[in-house]
Amino acid sequence: MANEYEPDPWNGLALFLLGVVSGAAVTLLFAPMSGEKTREYLGAGARQARDQVNAAAQKARDLAERGRQTAVVAMDEWRPRVDEAIAQGREAIAQGRETLEQARQAYRQATSGEA
Repeated sequence: MANEYEPDPWNGLALFLLGVVSGAAVTLLFAPMSGEKTREYLGAGARQARDQVNAAAQKARDLAERGRQTAVVAMDEWRPRVDEAIAQGREAIAQGRETLEQARQAYRQATSGEA
């Protein structure tokens, strides 16, 4: 038995085009604003977004500067302590070398006296 219904490809295209046209008509009927007002609205939104990005960038720069200043103050407060610790370390090394040299001399005298 042969298929009595054969779909017509032009019929599907016609239905698709009818849907596109009716969708466009409904969009135009229910559009909340004119093209000019829509462009103004979008422009205002873009300007607002730009202003918010600029404000966020400025806030980030301010926070970075505040962090840099805090780091500088902390380094200035710690620098004398670090310098003092370094000086004490150098002095301890010098005393250790002096003690080592005295020990070497004492050892040489002790070993040269035995012979």
